[in-house]
Amino acid sequence: MMMTRRVALGAVAAAAIAAEARKTMRPAKAGETFPVTHDDAEWHRLLTPEQYAVLRQSATERPFTSSLLHERRVGVFTCAGCARDLFASATKFDSGTGWPSFWAPLEQAVETKSDDSFGMNRTAVRCHGCGGHLGHVFDDGPKPTGLRYCMNGVAMNFKAEIA
Repeated sequence: MMMTRRVALGAVAAAAIAAEARKTMRPAKAGETFPVTHDDAEWHRLLTPEQYAVLRQSATERPFTSSLLHERRVGVFTCAGCARDLFASATKFDSGTGWPSFWAPLEQAVETKSDDSFGMNRTAVRCHGCGGHLGHVFDDGPKPTGLRYCMNGVAMNFKAEIA
């Protein structure tokens, strides 16, 4: 991809938003429990710095940087924090936003939570297994759900179906 002024400005804006989000929203609050839990030191050991920033501090990766953005194989997208199956490849679509997008998660895979950071009213998406921040869901997606689960690729891995 060619670096244009629009892409550069978008990257700067995404970095600013991510920095602010780290101050205002955490994926798991005191008292919340999830099937997979680790203390902060263990999360640091298990995750790359980028994965930690997104999954544990609600950061946002830069658009168009995810290796999963153009993943087209049949399989399942899993949580990078706990390996829980999140999205079937059949629900993935190209939203043009720069992040992997899906029109529906797998059953019992994710949970949502209100996110009013930056004076916006959005809906954050978290892994149901570990509480890790995955991205946000919007109501401008394709049929059949009309939803767009706009996910951070760094928060996921891909498990290809073996034929």
